[in-house]
Amino acid sequence: MKYIGIGTMLSILGVIGSILIWGKEEAHLLSGLLGGIFLVSAMLMSGAMASGDRMRANFATETNEDRNERNLLMNNALLLAIPNIIVAIFAYYL
Repeated sequence: MKYIGIGTMLSILGVIGSILIWGKEEAHLLSGLLGGIFLVSAMLMSGAMASGDRMRANFATETNEDRNERNLLMNNALLLAIPNIIVAIFAYYL
């Protein structure tokens, strides 16, 4: 829950910063950029962009603690991305 709150605060600051820099027509830019960065980092940490051979090699060589830490970081990045993407979509259509 903490990461959703942090993501919400970042998205609100992103919208305010975008309005101050580019005007209200481009209010979605900074929060959308932050959401995209967090989403791509979650995809990279989850291994969704790796080939099957690479995933099998990573699974065979990492310990359970390393895997749990990687999954925790992936979930946290995803929780930071969700509010940013939602606010960017609302700011784009409003």
